[in-house]
Amino acid sequence: MLEKTFYRQFLKRSFNIPVKVTYWDGKSENYGEGEPEVHITFKEPIPIRQITKNASIALGEAYMDGKIEIDGNIEDLVTSAYESANSFMRNKKFIRFLPKQSHSEKESKKDVQSHYDIGNDFYKIWLDPTMTYSCAYWESPDDTLEQAQMNKIRHIIKKLNPNPGRTLLDIGCGWGTLMLTAAKEFGLTVAGITLSQEQYDYVQNRIQQEGLDDVATVYLRDYRDYHDEQFDYVTSVGMFEHVGKENLGEYFKYVNKYLKPNGVALIHGITRQQGGAYNGWINKYIFPGGYVPGLDENLDHIIENGMQVYDMETLRRHYQVTLEHWDVNFKEHIDDVKKLFDERFIRMWDLYLQACAASFKAGNIDVIQYLISKGPSGHGLPMTREYMYEDQKGIK
Repeated sequence: MLEKTFYRQFLKRSFNIPVKVTYWDGKSENYGEGEPEVHITFKEPIPIRQITKNASIALGEAYMDGKIEIDGNIEDLVTSAYESANSFMRNKKFIRFLPKQSHSEKESKKDVQSHYDIGNDFYKIWLDPTMTYSCAYWESPDDTLEQAQMNKIRHIIKKLNPNPGRTLLDIGCGWGTLMLTAAKEFGLTVAGITLSQEQYDYVQNRIQQEGLDDVATVYLRDYRDYHDEQFDYVTSVGMFEHVGKENLGEYFKYVNKYLKPNGVALIHGITRQQGGAYNGWINKYIFPGGYVPGLDENLDHIIENGMQVYDMETLRRHYQVTLEHWDVNFKEHIDDVKKLFDERFIRMWDLYLQACAASFKAGNIDVIQYLISKGPSGHGLPMTREYMYEDQKGIK
């Protein structure tokens, strides 16, 4: 049978851990040496043409639809696929170029809202109380997720070496914890921009409830549609992955535009050290319009737009652990998720969290903090990194 032969060929070289595969005819085969660590069951064959067109979409959809069952750790399975030199995830025969994506203001708003406006009630189920949906910073393995997220927020703000009374713009402010922490603990006047109606409403309520109307403002608009005000500091966390390859230069142009002369920015986002990439399944189901830029792309755009890099820090392992915590939370509260979404969505989201953890674990993607300045590198910043790690939480 042609399909069986094809499956054998790509599965036997796709993992660096022993795997058992049970095919749709009930027959099983083991691939790799030793006791199988994961058992994959194909309830029906996935058409070869779908796999060769885009393996991540074909196999991801098959798992979502229950055509594939996995007994064992999905993160370990996907990690082994990324680490296997001949894996279908690395084999050029299975790679196809995706069509160019639109990133007009209209399309960007649609893309952002398709993900972040799933509903605050959903994200509250498995995020920590700070509602921070980005890589945490694990100062200790005993940190709770909430502690690790606050570690990250303070780590970002402290890198700016902020002076009380100055101003900060947070591009893609999420649910507002970074900008409001900068106001409350570091004495800054802050503004945040989001395209998500749910996030905007949430941040607006927090500003009012915490009595921060005089120092904090949130805007529901595209980052390209903000007025000409300039700030001493700019932060942007998990944002540039959404702007698209064709708009990366424009994104950094606006970072420069919103910075005062000699201003400082901390840009935090998912980056590939091996070069930029799309993932078909992630783009179709999780982050429409998403693109993970290469390290060289970001550096080129930073420099082209009149800024200089003072410091870079990779947090790859931190994001792996963050995603693992999110997946544990997601599973522990699965009954609450079932009240909101069907089984297909639940399988999709679990796959997303575990596959992303695997991608960071294998080094397929990274997350990097870029500390950049508008003007000479590190102008006005301390000479060493010591100031970033001082044992203090804001100025209070």
